[in-house]
Amino acid sequence: MSRPAARGRPGRRTAAAPPPWLAHAFRSQRGPVPWSAVTRGALAAGPLLLTGVLSGLLGYGVLAAIAAMLAGINDRPGSRRASVKRLGVPALAGALGLLAGMYGGQELSAVPLTLLLTVLGLAAGCVSAVGPVASAAGTQLLVTAAVGAGMALTGSGLPAALAFLAGAAWLLLLRLALPTPGSLAGDFRFDGEREAVADVYDAVAALLDAVGTDTGTARRAALTAALDHAQDALAGPRLRRYASSAAERRLHARFTAALPLAEAATALFWAGEPVPARAARGPRLLAAAVRGDTGTAPLPAPSRTTPALRALDEALLRAAEAFDRARGGERRLLTRRRDAGSALRAALGAGGREYGLRVALCFGASSAVAQALHHTGWYGHHQHWYWLPATAVFLVKPDLGPMASRVLSRAAGTVLGALVFAGFAALLPRPEGLIALVAVCGALVPVATRNFGALTAVITVLVLALVMVGGEPQASVSRIGETLLACAIVLIVGHLPMPGERGGGVRGRLAAAGTAAHAYLVHVLSESGDRAERWALRREAYRTLAEARTAIAVAAAELPALARHTEGTDAVAAVLERLVDTTTACAVHLDDAGHLTPEHTRRLQELLNEVVEFEKRLGLPAAAPPPPRAARTSGTP
Repeated sequence: MSRPAARGRPGRRTAAAPPPWLAHAFRSQRGPVPWSAVTRGALAAGPLLLTGVLSGLLGYGVLAAIAAMLAGINDRPGSRRASVKRLGVPALAGALGLLAGMYGGQELSAVPLTLLLTVLGLAAGCVSAVGPVASAAGTQLLVTAAVGAGMALTGSGLPAALAFLAGAAWLLLLRLALPTPGSLAGDFRFDGEREAVADVYDAVAALLDAVGTDTGTARRAALTAALDHAQDALAGPRLRRYASSAAERRLHARFTAALPLAEAATALFWAGEPVPARAARGPRLLAAAVRGDTGTAPLPAPSRTTPALRALDEALLRAAEAFDRARGGERRLLTRRRDAGSALRAALGAGGREYGLRVALCFGASSAVAQALHHTGWYGHHQHWYWLPATAVFLVKPDLGPMASRVLSRAAGTVLGALVFAGFAALLPRPEGLIALVAVCGALVPVATRNFGALTAVITVLVLALVMVGGEPQASVSRIGETLLACAIVLIVGHLPMPGERGGGVRGRLAAAGTAAHAYLVHVLSESGDRAERWALRREAYRTLAEARTAIAVAAAELPALARHTEGTDAVAAVLERLVDTTTACAVHLDDAGHLTPEHTRRLQELLNEVVEFEKRLGLPAAAPPPPRAARTSGTP
């Protein structure tokens, strides 16, 4: 709940708040320095480039270093198993893009090559609507296609693609082999999973502390994020269908034990009545047990005055039993149910088509302008025209923030990075000094990812050092000009009228959230005894809502010409969140009493009416028909 604005004191002027797109450019994530990722970054691009120089395979060394740099951008906190997909899938897409770009640049003239790159932009843009990993894969596909077509690479396409894959595989190997600091005391293979599951219990405790306060809504959102992160950390690719080790099964059981705790805490949050302070001690003790991979300490005395508190107490008892099993654990894991059909619908839906068309136009226009300037001699003796379209790819990427914010951050970061590199290039010996600079920048990438402008500055220095070692003369001034030109192209093309209804990405995510919320509600009111199914539906409802909230926040921070297309969608998301919270409270009450109170049914009906009204007002597709009145209310036979 937001607090009311404070009144300004007499005689003191209140500073006007900056527009959202400008404020976003200065926003950065906070947290401790990820030293393990910093170490991997230092051991990735720089050593690969050095290997290429010493072996006489300089071109392949540069490609391997570029692959390690791109993989480093995707090297985010999480489990080792999840990192295989997060780093591996974009690397495979990058290798395919490199092959397509190299063969297109060698075999096609300017116009057919531009058409090829435009088609690739359309496909990559549509695929990016599927999810974060698909978005990273689409980005790498387009960046490497531009590099392959516009950079004078030695050798044939297949060895170059293998060198690229080797660079990404080297960083992935470091991610799998190096332990996280502080994890050597236990089984460091699961340090990321353990931390993710422990964070869930801490988030449950934080929500219990915030029940009945203004911070409750934010804490409930934080619990959703923690559950999403833990679910992804545990559900990465595996060779076997089920967990094969006792340690992994134990983690699965402890994650499963957190689900009813989260459900009970959400029901208490919905009721809004403060709970005893000792209620949060139990989840915190469980969090400490997860981090230490031990049994749990004695839990605090229960408080069973309401259905939600009774559910919390029973969930704590079940969790204590799961924690006390020395060898036990769940072989099955609650995973997200997404098949190829759902991914295809996301890619070909309104959001995928809109974003695909925007990426295709920006990538194709920047490629055409770059080739035109290249063939007319704008580049002078520089043979590389890839910087302009590669820059446009990052500028049009929606999960990096609003478009105007990305443009501003990219321009400022490139100017700063180019000026810094110009100073280093004049002072450092070649090539050893530049190789050391690549290693330092590689170490800075994990920290710089917290702000797009800072990341741009670091990547600019790194790439300029790479291409200079590869034989290109110092090109800071031309890179600044190309970046500013790419910014202008994306701003113009990105704000052109598009066919169909704008804001399709936000509307598509809202429709998915509405469908998931209604499926969860129907299951709860059917009074099914399948709790695993209920938890799976609840997880999907909250996850899709979180994705919709993120898309809405980014769209609202765009320039007014784009932001107006998604006005009012935040109110729909808020109503759907209240609907899912109320459904969770109903589930807990049904478990305890076997029937709903008139207050539960009244709140449900009011929220359903609000959802239908918003859907009609904003032209959103109806998520589902109103659920049947299957649950009994008090006083009903």
